[in-house]
Amino acid sequence: MAKITGLTRGGSEWTPEFVAFLDPKKCIGCGRCYKVCPREVLDLVERTEDMECDDDFDDDDNMMVMTVAHAEDCIGCGSCGRVCPKGCYTYAGAEA
Repeated sequence: MAKITGLTRGGSEWTPEFVAFLDPKKCIGCGRCYKVCPREVLDLVERTEDMECDDDFDDDDNMMVMTVAHAEDCIGCGSCGRVCPKGCYTYAGAEA
């Protein structure tokens, strides 16, 4: 099967890459990605033991972590990854 593609305003072909994974161990719960997502794909949830942060600061100060709550609503704009200071996001194209 072919990957989903679209056209830019200028007529160039564009292949969107959708959120495939968000690494909760890298996430610091800053909320930047949540604020820029135009489709409410993400949700801030309480950090669990299996999501312990890779950073050296105390987890008591950072009890929240971002998750992909509605992956089916992702439009592949990539805004979340561009604002993420920790590089938590992995993207993949989707089959048509």
